[in-house]
Amino acid sequence: MIIKNSVKLNVVLIFSILILIYFISEYFYFRLDFTGDKRYTLSKATKSILSELRETVTIKAYFSKDLPPEVARVREEFKDLLNEYAFYSKHKIEYEFINPNENEELEQKAQQEGIRPIMINVRERDQVTQQRVYLGAVIYLFEKKEVVPFVQPNSSIEYSLSSSIKKLKIENKPLIGFLQGNGEPQLSSMPQLMEQLSVMYQVDTLSLHSDKSIPDNVKVLIVASPRDSIREIQKKQIEDFLHNNGRILFALNFIEGDFSTATGNGVDLGIENWFENYNIKIDKSFLIDANCSSVMARQQQGMFVVNTPINFPYIPIISKFSEHPVSAGLEAVLMPFVSPIKIVNNNKNISVLPLLFSSDKSGIEKTPVYFNISKEWSEKDFNKSSQIVGAAVESKNKSGKGFKLVVFSDGDFFVNGEGQQAQQLQPDNINLFSNAVDWLADDTGLIELRTKSVTSRPINANLDETTKSFIKYFNFLLPIFLVVAYGIYRYRKNKFVRNQIQKIEYVKEK
Repeated sequence: MIIKNSVKLNVVLIFSILILIYFISEYFYFRLDFTGDKRYTLSKATKSILSELRETVTIKAYFSKDLPPEVARVREEFKDLLNEYAFYSKHKIEYEFINPNENEELEQKAQQEGIRPIMINVRERDQVTQQRVYLGAVIYLFEKKEVVPFVQPNSSIEYSLSSSIKKLKIENKPLIGFLQGNGEPQLSSMPQLMEQLSVMYQVDTLSLHSDKSIPDNVKVLIVASPRDSIREIQKKQIEDFLHNNGRILFALNFIEGDFSTATGNGVDLGIENWFENYNIKIDKSFLIDANCSSVMARQQQGMFVVNTPINFPYIPIISKFSEHPVSAGLEAVLMPFVSPIKIVNNNKNISVLPLLFSSDKSGIEKTPVYFNISKEWSEKDFNKSSQIVGAAVESKNKSGKGFKLVVFSDGDFFVNGEGQQAQQLQPDNINLFSNAVDWLADDTGLIELRTKSVTSRPINANLDETTKSFIKYFNFLLPIFLVVAYGIYRYRKNKFVRNQIQKIEYVKEK
């Protein structure tokens, strides 16, 4: 009788606790996130965007059902994210999930909205078949809408969603002006960068004429990879804009490499000495780095000629960054043919902060350079560690205002190219440039989101085989050991309880 009453009491307590948790969850939301990159935790930028919503934003998520587990997980993560958005926006976010595969009418509606199907391989009964699925969303605010055509697994879903909402809210976008007229690449050769910048800014080209100054409505001036020398009158216009509390981003090639002749030479842009007024000096030499990308080289192997990837130190992979909004969250930026930057102290009223560094195994080669693909590099070649390749320059006057500069000593890391020469760039190349624009425009809200993604962290390749084997078997055997240990513990505990019960002496009622 005592045991039966105890069971009833426990059941009532459990149900009471569950009901209490339900009511508390209506007013408080929390999630335990033990991931290193906090991928399941909303950033401060997103919470700020959501808290500022005054009108209802409607999200239609076009997601197929009955998906393979690895794809179905994307749907569940997106749904969890929308639940958090609804909570932190005080239910100004409303959403619904639609399965376009249910009928042809819904499928046509999804495609009209800009959601395109993708084909995935599905294994059923030892057969591989292709299935057409939808993984996209449309965000509405009044008559305006933004489309997320495809939610990429392991991508920054939060950035896509939050940037779309912020884009809908913006009435007047700041103007970003790309300088043209000195052999700069066309905007059409930078599709990845243009797509990202268009979220927050109005992007346009700008030509400097001798009789006109830079318009006041230009929030940030960008001087990106000019091939011709910058004239004196243009330098004067740039300087006048800068000293009027201007914001300028320079991404310049002071060297160039030519694969057709296997040579590298310096480039005269006519602005080299100008930077020394702002405590920056760019060396016309090639930075080489042991941490580098590879190029394909034709090599003879027996009777055949094959293309073989060979490490090419003239294309360093930059993975050392300072703590600054421009470089926040970055992991690796590919910078082909980059020059080292030196900091000088010509003006005490100007501060310079290095942003990007080469690795501990890097060096410098003076121009002209001959690219010897078959060269065997040694430790002696990499005797200049942590060379600066990007810097932020800032000046403030007595009123607290001042100018800002960002300087990169490579003008190609953000350019895709055009036609058959176009190539896809890695995300951090674009993120670095966009972060710099945001910092210059005094709008760093999306930087944290832009670089937030699921990060690959493989085992260090430099570990010895014994350590690798230990880590592998430890990860394999530890869960098994914990399950067996818990089973033994439960068995011994239950056995102890049974023994205790058997020792109890019951007195019969007369």
